[in-house]
Amino acid sequence: MKIAFFDFDGTITTDDSLIKFIRFAVGDFKMMLGMFLLSPMLVAFKLKIIPNYIAKQKMLAYFFKGMKESTFKQLAHEYSLNHIDSMLREKAMAKIAWHKEQGHRVVIVSASIESWLAPWCAKHDIELLGTQLEFKSGFVTGELATKNCFGPEKVSRIKTAYTLSEFEHIYAYGDSSGDTELLELADTSGYRIF
Repeated sequence: MKIAFFDFDGTITTDDSLIKFIRFAVGDFKMMLGMFLLSPMLVAFKLKIIPNYIAKQKMLAYFFKGMKESTFKQLAHEYSLNHIDSMLREKAMAKIAWHKEQGHRVVIVSASIESWLAPWCAKHDIELLGTQLEFKSGFVTGELATKNCFGPEKVSRIKTAYTLSEFEHIYAYGDSSGDTELLELADTSGYRIF
């Protein structure tokens, strides 16, 4: 048995699914205003003054804190099934198809929120390990329910979900420093190959 782990944003897609989701959910004006107001925090993130999970949490909280869980999940479902396909890299999807033809298990391991990745993954019969957003009393809290699935956390989540010794070969694909540990885990890895 063999298994292939794929990062999502930038590896399979040409765009960042978080930014695209925010734009889809709130519209251009609210997104641009929010990005302007969040710009000091985003600069701090770019300068590595704050870690990416803090930046992500602040963005999600700004745009979605207090939104009904049902509304958020409906938006995420619609975005997943109607918009993600327009951002895909043809070569990455061809590699996923090849792995599936060989009978390999295929898993997305992503820092993006599972709410908008899960419907797309289900449609393509792909397993998923992502970051989960917290909901309480039927509303978005603006917090993360899990650790951000980024860097070493990707490997931690994989080892929790899979017994790697059961697989005779491990493949991994990524495109950024957040995938370093994921790529090191694999017998065969591809960095920015799509």
